[in-house]
Amino acid sequence: MARIFSLILSALLLLSACAAPPSEPQLGADGKPLPKVYKIRSGETAKIQFRMLDSVNSLRQAAGHPNVELNAALNAAAATHSRDMSIQNRPWHFGSDGSSPIDRVRRVGYPGELVGETISETYETELETLAAWMEDPATRQVILAPDAQDMGFAWLQESNGKIWWTLVMGK
Repeated sequence: MARIFSLILSALLLLSACAAPPSEPQLGADGKPLPKVYKIRSGETAKIQFRMLDSVNSLRQAAGHPNVELNAALNAAAATHSRDMSIQNRPWHFGSDGSSPIDRVRRVGYPGELVGETISETYETELETLAAWMEDPATRQVILAPDAQDMGFAWLQESNGKIWWTLVMGK
């Protein structure tokens, strides 16, 4: 019995040594690893919005600025624009009907003023997208605007995994 057990154990060890090594990540033309699809499951909206809110507020605190709060109206404006960018298949600040970020904020009934809007077309997570926004002076300025009080954040993910992110700041 012990002999059969040792033979089986030896065979398993031999087979495990033959296992293929982990594959190297595929690299893009820029030499960086190609992105992996970040699939957002249904029911994760609140979790993702609050993770972004916490991250934005951490960055704002580090810069000496007050926290912002999630605002339902600004979330709606952000969701509308993410959907519209997907339909237009281009990331830009104007809607297919010619609307501006100011128009969209007014349409959803936000009582304050628009501070700014940041957008992205990517396959990356919300936190990777936030990191990219923080590297760009214009989008960094929106996120860290000292007078911002409210934040809206939404997205639309296409079936191929592409995500259209929109972050709106208001006061």
